[in-house]
Amino acid sequence: MPKNKNLINKLMGAQQAVSAEDDEEEMVAETGGEEGEPEQDEQTGVSAESSEDWLSEYEGQLTIDMYQTKDNVVIKSTIAGVRPEDVDVTIANDMVTIRGERKRDFEASSEDYFYQECYWGSFSRSVVLPVDVDIENVGADLKDGILTVILPKAAKAKAKKIKVKGLNT
Repeated sequence: MPKNKNLINKLMGAQQAVSAEDDEEEMVAETGGEEGEPEQDEQTGVSAESSEDWLSEYEGQLTIDMYQTKDNVVIKSTIAGVRPEDVDVTIANDMVTIRGERKRDFEASSEDYFYQECYWGSFSRSVVLPVDVDIENVGADLKDGILTVILPKAAKAKAKKIKVKGLNT
């Protein structure tokens, strides 16, 4: 049976059926009726194995606020539970990338969870900068779980009139 690769459908445990026979097989699989089938969560219908598999395939996307002041572009993000040494901020051309890892400091099996909503693992976010910045003076600070990146705007080039010389002058 072909699997639907849509992330939302993976979250919901949905599969595409191609015939009535497949519909019947899908019902058996969702209810755990076949011996040897992985045990599935009663609320979501997703097996613990499959939810862990797709989670390991994806890097989390960091949420940010980006705004400008008179002199700076400011990026803020909540990254609670991450140490400063586990965060990397890089600027290349007109793109800033924030990458890091939120490390789990405890062990619990999936059967022991009542809710499992926190994201643990690698995350990143790349955004195009809306203006030129002075990359030599960029600063980043992590305080109380809030990352603040301050990117000073580059000095605007002033217009200068250039005198054109001819061959005869």
